Amino acid sequence: MNNELFEKLVDLYAGRDLTSELDEQMEAAAAVDTGLGHDMTSLRNTVDLLHSDPGPNYTEESYQRILMKLYARGAAIQPKAPSPIHLQYHLPIQG
Repeated sequence: MNNELFEKLVDLYAGRDLTSELDEQMEAAAAVDTGLGHDMTSLRNTVDLLHSDPGPNYTEESYQRILMKLYARGAAIQPKAPSPIHLQYHLPIQG
């Protein structure tokens, strides 16, 4: 395979989405091309780090702060709220 194709497959390599055969070909190409090898290792390390990160922990206060910032910037956001019970239709029971 040509080097251009390997450069396009780096993101799949980083996410471990390639078959073992393609993984081996990518690693062989990385042994020849140091730039490709650097991209492969740095991106795989980044993906692994992101997968191991538990993510942010938002409290109600931080949620409200983010919502206020969005409102201040002009975003038209409607928080999802259940429809009030008095707006629902009552159907008669057929017997």
